[in-house]
Amino acid sequence: MTTPSRTRTLALAGVVAPVWFTAMVAIQGELYPRYSHVTMPISALAAWPMGWMQNLTFAVAGVLVVALVTALHRSVRPAHRGDAGRVLLVIGGAALAMNAVFPWKMVDGVPAEPTAHAATAITTFLATALGMIVISRRMTTDERWRGLAGYTRWSGALVLVLFLVLGFLAIEEGAPLHRWTGLIQRVLVAVWFVWMIVVALRVRAGGRTADLGPHW
Repeated sequence: MTTPSRTRTLALAGVVAPVWFTAMVAIQGELYPRYSHVTMPISALAAWPMGWMQNLTFAVAGVLVVALVTALHRSVRPAHRGDAGRVLLVIGGAALAMNAVFPWKMVDGVPAEPTAHAATAITTFLATALGMIVISRRMTTDERWRGLAGYTRWSGALVLVLFLVLGFLAIEEGAPLHRWTGLIQRVLVAVWFVWMIVVALRVRAGGRTADLGPHW
C-alpha cells in the first residue's frame, strides 16, 4: 500500500527540521565570539542580543517535529496500546517549541537558564527518548517497519543515556564533564536528528499508511 501524498509531504519535515536547526545554530555561533559550541548548550544562544533567532529556531523545529511524528503515525500499522510512542514524541516536539517561550537570559553578562526553560528542555529530551523506544515496539508489528525497529530502539536508548550524562555529569557548574556540555548535547541532538531523517526518508519511500480512525 503506498503512502498518500499528504503524509509524504509531512514527512519532509523530518529532513527540513535538522537542516534548519543545524544551520541556524551554526550561523548564530558565528555571530557571538564569546559563544562556544563545545562548552555551552544550544539554548544559551537565546541570551545574546539576537536571541530571537534561537527562539524562532526552537519554535519552527518543534512544529516540524510534530509534523514528522504525524507522518510516522500514519505510516506504521496501529497496534494494541501502540499510541503511547506517538504521544511521547508529540510531547517532545511541543516542548521543543516551548523552549522559545522561556529563553535563556543574560544576567550580569553571563548566560543564565530560567527554571521554566530547564523544565521544557528536560521534557524535550526525555519524552523524545522514551517515545523512540516505545514506538519501536509498534514498528515490530509492521513488516514494512520491522527493519527500523531495532535502530529506533537503540537510538532512543542512546538519546536517553546522553540526556542522563548531560543532566547529571555536565550541565551543572562544577560537574566533571561541564566543559564538554555543548559537545555532549550536540552528539545527543545528532543522534535524534539522524533518526528523524532516516524515518522521514522511510515514510517518503512508501511505508504502509494506517487507517487513522480513532488512533489520531
